Order: sequence, then C-alpha cells, then structure tokens
Amino acid sequence: MTTKQLKLLLLCWVGLLSHTAANAQKTKDVERRYRSGIRLVQLGDYEQARAELLPVMQRGGSYAPFAYYYHADASYRQKRYEATRATLKELIDRFPNWLKKEEGYYLAAAAAYEQGLYDEGLSYTQLITDPDLRTDVDRMEQTFLPRIGDLNRLKGLQKQYPQNKTLARTLVDLIQRTSSDKDDLELSDRLSNRYGITPTPVTKAPVARPAEPNVPASQPVIPVRTDRGKAKGYVNVGVLFPFRVNRFNTTERARTNQYVYDLYEGMKLAKAKLMSEGITINLFAYDIDNDTDQTLEILNNSSFAQNDLLIGPLYTEPNRLVAAFATQNDIPLVNPIATNHELIANQPNAYLAQPSTLQQAGETALFARELTTNRKAAIYFGASRKDSLFAASYQAALKAQGFQVIDFRRLSGKSASMATAIRLTEENSPGHVFLASSNNDDGPSLLEALSKRGVSSPLIATYPAFDYFRNSLSTFTRRELYLVAPEFMDMEREATEQFQETYLSKRNIIPSTFSAQGYDMLLFFGRQLAKGTIKSKSLQKTDDSEDYVLSGFDYTKSNDNQVVPIIKFDGSRFVKIN
Repeated sequence: MTTKQLKLLLLCWVGLLSHTAANAQKTKDVERRYRSGIRLVQLGDYEQARAELLPVMQRGGSYAPFAYYYHADASYRQKRYEATRATLKELIDRFPNWLKKEEGYYLAAAAAYEQGLYDEGLSYTQLITDPDLRTDVDRMEQTFLPRIGDLNRLKGLQKQYPQNKTLARTLVDLIQRTSSDKDDLELSDRLSNRYGITPTPVTKAPVARPAEPNVPASQPVIPVRTDRGKAKGYVNVGVLFPFRVNRFNTTERARTNQYVYDLYEGMKLAKAKLMSEGITINLFAYDIDNDTDQTLEILNNSSFAQNDLLIGPLYTEPNRLVAAFATQNDIPLVNPIATNHELIANQPNAYLAQPSTLQQAGETALFARELTTNRKAAIYFGASRKDSLFAASYQAALKAQGFQVIDFRRLSGKSASMATAIRLTEENSPGHVFLASSNNDDGPSLLEALSKRGVSSPLIATYPAFDYFRNSLSTFTRRELYLVAPEFMDMEREATEQFQETYLSKRNIIPSTFSAQGYDMLLFFGRQLAKGTIKSKSLQKTDDSEDYVLSGFDYTKSNDNQVVPIIKFDGSRFVKIN
C-alpha cells in the first residue's frame, strides 16, 4: 500500500468515526428531547412539550411515532382539536404499521367528536379491534353520540355504520323520545331486536375514557381465611386510592391524580412479575378520596377484612381510620408515598414505603459527618411547608451529631437575591451547605449564589431542587454536589432497564417515578407475605443485587424504610454512593 493510499484510508476511518460519533450524539439528543417532552406533558406544560417533541417527529426513527402521538395528545389537552387531528393523520400516514396505531385512532376519534365531526370519529372507531380499547370506545361514544339531535342525520350515520351498537342504541333512544312516525318506530323495533336493545334514557353524566384501564370500585366476597402471614401462594391486596373514576371528563384529560394511576400501573406490572414466580396477587381497587363516610362504608363491608395487605389511603383522616382497622385485624398497611413519620407512630402494622422526613434527615446527617471534619453547616430551604419541615428535621439531626448551624433561612428567587440573603463568606465557610427545596430552580440558583459569595463548601440538596433534563452537565460538576434521592433510578441497572422496556411496551409511555414506586412496593410486600416473613424483622430487607427498580427496602429497625440513597454525578451519570 502506498503512502497516499494509507493516508486516504486513514482519512476514511476518521470520517467514519466522526460520522458514528455524530450519529450517537444525535440519537442521544433525540432521546433526551423525547423524554423531556413526555415529562412536560405529564407536568401540564403542553406548549413546551409540543416544541420538544417536534424535532423528534421530524428526525424520524423509533421515537418518532410516539412523539407524534404525544404531540397530538398535548394539542388535545389544549383543546386544539384541529391540530390534534392533523398530527394524528400524519402519524397514521407515515407509520401505518405502528403497533400502537389503535391508540392513535382512539385519540383522533375523540378530537373529531369534540368538533362534532361524528362521521370522521366513527370512521376511526370502526378500525379499533383491541378488546380493552373497544370498551373505552363504547364509553366515549355513549358520551358523544347522544349529542346528535338531528334524527335524519343519526339515521344516515347508522345506515353507514350498521355494526356500531352504541350508534344503534342512540338512534333507538332518540326515536322513542321524539318520533311517532310509523317508519321510525318500525326501524326502532328492528334495531332493538337485532341488537337486543331495551330503550333507555340518555345518560346525563358523560364518562370519558381514562388513559388507564377502568378500576373496579368494590371487591368480590372471598372465603374467610385465618392463615394470614403463612405462605399460601396467593395474596389479596386492597388498594385504597383516590382514583375518582366518576369524575372523568372529556375536556379534562390532564388529571391532578395522575400519580395515583402511575402507582397502580406499576403495581399491575409487579403482579405479573410475581405471577411468574408462582405468587398469585389479587388486586382489589377501592376508590377512596378524602371522605371519612366513604371510608367507613368500605371498612364496614365484611369482605374487606379478607385482604392480606392494604395500600393507602393517601389522605390523613381516611388513613387514620384504615390504620385502626388494620391494627385490629392484624393486616399490614403500607403508605406508598407519605413521608410523615406520625403515620407509623404506635401503629405496629403500618409501614412507610418511602423513608420519612426524619429518616432522610438522620441518614443525611450521618453522611455529612463522614464528609468533612468541619462541624459547621448552613441550612437553606424553599417556599413549601415540606421544605421547611425537612430543614428543621435536618437541623435537629445535625445538632444531635454535634454540628453548629451557622445559617438557617428560607431562600427563593434568583441567584442574586440569594447571594444577598445568605450570611456566608469565604472566611466563614461551613463544612457543608444543605438545601431542602421542591423547586428545581432553587438548586442552580444557590450554586451561583455560593460562588458569588466565594463559598466553595460541598452542597447536599434534595433531589427535586434540580431539573435533570434542563440543567447543563456543568451544574452537577462544578462543585462537590450530593443529592438525597429516595426516588433515584439507576438507569444502567439491568432491573431498571427491563422495567422501563416492559412498561413502555405495555403502556406506550415512559414510566414515572410513581410507577417504579408502585412496582417495587408490591413486589417487596407481595414476596414477604407469600413467604410468610412479614413479621420477621431480620428478613425485611433487600440488597443491591435484587431486582428492584429503586433502592430497595429495610425494615429491620423500624417500620420506617431505612434506605436513603445519596447520589453524586460521576461525569457521565448519577451513582449511589452510600
């Protein structure tokens, strides 16, 4: 090979490597934008979600059809039905073989119905064959089709779509209410006989399809058993969440209780996982809001005591009633997301799935003691009550460890105002600074404020104080930064990857932290009950090698989860360091 040929070959290799690296970076950017777009939809920032998802749609690839769908979903939630229909038409045209295309048909039909385009809506719903979706289609059409008040129009549609039973029922009902014409009444009789229809009044309360499957409101009677706690191969689990299934509305698809359905979807995935291990879980969902009368009615149902495990309720007063019931009937009760230690005080059967604020503060103080020999600390907190409670608990935990707290105050606003408020200087630097905040603008602002004050101390902060999609990498590397993160998911763990892939394939959306919490919680307590080890403190613990998505559980010392992950950015990803 000549020197010229060798140089040409090297140039080709350099070009190939550069092209490969560039493609890898583009793929990473597409994934980041897609995840950010989904997160913005979940947060209700629909305009920004559309902006994030648009480049993913334009780029093509495996994320593109999903991006189209969620772009359309964001438009729908903004009541931009014309845009929804246009985006979904493009999705269907570009990706006719997309596995989730029937979800697209459903959303396109909903947007068409909202605009009174019943013919178009029916043309989409007749393409849907998925049995689960068909149930939701029926519910949707029972809401929209009765709005057609023109009898001739309704007859024309029924003739065009003769297999649609809801349409036939709607026509029969309208004829019975408004027409005395002989031909119309004969048509009503023919349709009634063909479909087995009994004319019924039009329902006045519309029920829209939730993004999640319908939830049963009550539990069937189960034979009485007295061997709770022994290994028996099946576990009855009562889930007491504010599902609010009777409040669904077609114009309010963004729900404030979305986290409830995320928890429940994670639990359903755990149920399938446990089934593969030979453990049968019977999930019984109870729609319990902040209503003591409703709670008492459920507790007075004789079949309710046949549950082996209770999860929830999420509100204080209903929880108090259920906790007393659980103690009386010796049923374990799990609080899925609460961090209030009072919920398990003097309640031997009650557990916190998430470590309490007291537990998080105590473990963080122990970590800080090992971090530096400087026993001075500054504590700052955000505007919410949760932030101030965490800060107060951390202050008490530090003082118990012999620390001196030299600054303790609420901070908010931009970095300039924070820099003015804090009392630290380069000469009076603490061994570490702590920030408790639920506002993801506060973390970066405090970092800048500390730099302006010449303070280089390590910062320990709560996980929500930063935005991991929006903040630059330098945010996490320019200072020694540690995060208290009970919700941490290590994306490179095999168990986490498997969970995400399975959830995405089944739900058509990236799982939220709540989904992972629901999954881990049922997986752990389901195994404990099936093995009969729920009362054995020494066995109520997981280790890092097990297949949990988050950081696991430890109840060997109390019913408060002892596992408090503290994470640090290692240059490429966050890793757990304690």
